[in-house]
Amino acid sequence: MPLRQRLGELVAHLRHVLPAQAPIRDFVHHNTLHGFQHLPFADALTAATQLTGAATYWPEARFRAAFEQGRINRDDLDAALDAAGLDQLDQPLVGRCRRREILRASLLVPPEEISAQRQAWLRRETQPPEAAILALCRTLTVASPMADAAWQNVASQRWSVLCQRVGGDWTLRQLLEHLSGENILERVRSMLQRHVAAHLDLGIAAWRNPARADGFYAAWRASAGLDVGWELDDLPAVHEEIVHLPSDPLDTLLDELPRLLPDETRWPAYLERLALDMPGWSGMFLWRDDHPAGGDGTPVAMLDYLAVRVVLERLLADDLIRRLTGSPLNFAELVGYFAACPAEFFVRDALRRGNLPEDLQNRAAYLSAPAESIRVDESEWITLAEAIADSAQADDSKVWYLAGLLLELDLGGADQAAPSAAEAAQLLDCAGGLSPPQRGQIWLEAYERHYREQLLTALAANHSRQQAVTRPSAQVIMCMDDREEGTRRHLEEIAPDVVTYGAAGFFGVAMYWQGLNDATPTALCPVVVTPEHLVREQPAFGQEAALAAHAARHRQRLGWRESLFQKTASSVLAGPLLTALAGLPALLALCAASLSPNGFGRTLQRWRQWFDGALPSRLALTAEAPALATGQNPQHGFTDEEQVDRVAAFLRMIGLTQDFAPLILMFGHGSGSLNNPHLSAYDCGACSGRHGGPNARVFAAMANRREVRAGLAERGLTIPDSVWFVAAEHNTCDDSIAWYDLEAVPANWQPALDRLVVQLSEACRAHAAERCRRLVSAPRNPTPWQGRQHVGGRAQDLSQVRPELGHATNAAAFIGRRAMSRGLFLDRRVFLISYDPLNDPAGSIAEGILLAAGPVGAGIALEYYFSTVNNEYFGCGSKVTHNITGQFGVMEGADSDLRTGLPWQMVEIHEPMRLLVVVEQSTKVLAEILQRQPPLQELINNAWIVLVAKAPSTGAMAQYCPRRGWLPWSGSSVLPQVARSADWFAGQSEALAPAQLLGAMK
Repeated sequence: MPLRQRLGELVAHLRHVLPAQAPIRDFVHHNTLHGFQHLPFADALTAATQLTGAATYWPEARFRAAFEQGRINRDDLDAALDAAGLDQLDQPLVGRCRRREILRASLLVPPEEISAQRQAWLRRETQPPEAAILALCRTLTVASPMADAAWQNVASQRWSVLCQRVGGDWTLRQLLEHLSGENILERVRSMLQRHVAAHLDLGIAAWRNPARADGFYAAWRASAGLDVGWELDDLPAVHEEIVHLPSDPLDTLLDELPRLLPDETRWPAYLERLALDMPGWSGMFLWRDDHPAGGDGTPVAMLDYLAVRVVLERLLADDLIRRLTGSPLNFAELVGYFAACPAEFFVRDALRRGNLPEDLQNRAAYLSAPAESIRVDESEWITLAEAIADSAQADDSKVWYLAGLLLELDLGGADQAAPSAAEAAQLLDCAGGLSPPQRGQIWLEAYERHYREQLLTALAANHSRQQAVTRPSAQVIMCMDDREEGTRRHLEEIAPDVVTYGAAGFFGVAMYWQGLNDATPTALCPVVVTPEHLVREQPAFGQEAALAAHAARHRQRLGWRESLFQKTASSVLAGPLLTALAGLPALLALCAASLSPNGFGRTLQRWRQWFDGALPSRLALTAEAPALATGQNPQHGFTDEEQVDRVAAFLRMIGLTQDFAPLILMFGHGSGSLNNPHLSAYDCGACSGRHGGPNARVFAAMANRREVRAGLAERGLTIPDSVWFVAAEHNTCDDSIAWYDLEAVPANWQPALDRLVVQLSEACRAHAAERCRRLVSAPRNPTPWQGRQHVGGRAQDLSQVRPELGHATNAAAFIGRRAMSRGLFLDRRVFLISYDPLNDPAGSIAEGILLAAGPVGAGIALEYYFSTVNNEYFGCGSKVTHNITGQFGVMEGADSDLRTGLPWQMVEIHEPMRLLVVVEQSTKVLAEILQRQPPLQELINNAWIVLVAKAPSTGAMAQYCPRRGWLPWSGSSVLPQVARSADWFAGQSEALAPAQLLGAMK
């Protein structure tokens, strides 16, 4: 393939390795490593680490802490070692110790190097028999001093190895950083981000490049080559060089890349590494390239970005090489320079490795400084290199590590024969047999297994308690969201005759929605779905004139400050006078918002409602006939037939086809908080990061129509006239509820509705009190009323970086009847998806649920996983330092990569693990579904999620293993029992194991 074509097709490859996060206003949870999902999970994490250098597992210290806390035990580690497929685990190696025991000990004993200070402390504190074992280990480890002049061969070989990394997992920048300690990426990012942010801006930037219509490369070249490129002024003749760059970005790449790396076969990999140096900016640029409709019409092309990135890399690399060597060398000349000066490289390499005594380290750091004023004779480099070689000592950390292994394995005690040097070497060799990715995967498997055993034990214990509520007073259909597990649980404790269901929060109604005050429609459905229908909220009949007045008041409330600013901004007197007059009211408002955020927020909300006025509204729901609809031109409303289709499909999916309660509540959800750039990340994941209340309202309106009821009856799904659907939305941040269309509820259902309103309000208050146990600033053991007041204040607090904890601690998903989990305390960790296997013998409904809910749940779980294990790379750091950029992302302060993923405050209590999916269906049916669905094969066969089948009749469970098929589960069915949730979580702030709740059973 021609080189130009290969470079042009590189953009397609980058889609697999760069973050694919949409602008932050449209935040949608997805697998952070989506481009590696075609690989098995463990292989994908290894490949991602090799590509990016980012850790993809929790630090081992966190896993060892979990072991000390009892969250992992030795059985879990042994099972994880078996799952890793290691050979000869039961082979005896040293004394009576088997390979399994040595590998387990290697996981429990920290292998990290021990600092000199730590070693000194251990020497003082170590007591017999530890002291005797430590002395024994010193006799078993022998130093291997470096032979005279051997450092020259070491330097030559190591320099060759490092040069080979350029174009693989390194760029020239990283090689120069290893030589000098100076990272030119900091300057590249500072130079590049201002131009990229202005080019991608969606409404914040004070300056936009006047040449942006010509594309990013042309706009940058025009400004950087003239007076706007002040950040490049210290580079000689740089402006003239930029002006004379080719006008075609692809030509620029072909001109610049040979100066960075002569081997053209490595250029695609080199460009990939450059893009991954700043994954946030690169990923957003590529996303805008792929989604032109998400921008403002400014042309965005990834090749433009890469061309600018390569030019900046080459300019700054040339400058650093000149300061290092005194000459403007290209890559090939740099290789020859250090090959001819092995002493200089040996010193620089030893300094970067950090294994020098303090006196030699200071001297090496001084000589290695990349400053033009320092020119070092070769004799000085040689003298220092020989001193470094002479200072080589035995690795004392190996002594401590061996001692730790012997103690863990109970070897080398006073009553035992001491191991020989050969046995010690064999022990160390076996203990070091696990690679870092293998160690991480084994720890993760053990961690997941411990929780999985707890959860399956809870399901087994609950199977014999399953009983249906024969005459429910109400049925409440909620989102499958793990946060709603607590709300459902508390409602069932308060009202045991209420039955709850869970489903994707758009309730099968994919649509564009436009409320009364919405300027444009918004898609409310999973992001992978393009709606074909538009539903508008309109004023109630006879209220058309009131709508105009309502809109005028709304515009007045939103526009008076802007109008006042425009009139006074250019006035010499009005501006200062207005500032002085507004100072006291602003101060009082700030004090009120700070001292009583909940009270101030509610007061402000009531004032807005009074000022705007109440306007009864209706839905423009029904279309007379189907129309040819597209995403840009959707059909207005749904036809009767389409409404019947959606109501029937949804009710059959959740298993609600008979025994209807008099009142059925469609309970959507969303989240509301102030000063929160990641607001959409807390909303309904099934609604593209939007609120699900409008979907609930539309579904309820459909299900109440006589025409729809008649159509349902023709299809064998009869909803009696004694049944009424209502809709509401749950705010998961402050646990408040907004009800819809209550004025339309007939009088016959009013007593039942009043009772349900009271029960749900009480459940939300109890849920708020439970949530407080994980919030450090919340009152300890609050009453439900205190809990509701506290979470309400968090939602209204401008300074609050943790308005709610989102999906933190999500770990599992249950697909089945509510009876399988009703009465269990699941600690808000489980997605609950309603499904009746008895009405689905062929598994077609289960297949649809898995195809829809599987990727959604996996995306949420995996994004939380990666943002937790490595928030620095896969997450976006602390909200405290976030700076909104261009309305499409956040930076840390004013100078950083564009941060993707989740902020630390959303994941700090999360326990990273893959999603465990338990489906109430036979293994035969699930195997058939898996065999015919490639998307599920990718998720399940590649172990991105863990699948367990639960037999509907017997309750027997089996876990699916990609290598070995279905593995029957056998374990305990004994579980702690308490009366109510509050009895189990009272006084607890950590994650809790499941328990049975007696109060939730009728």
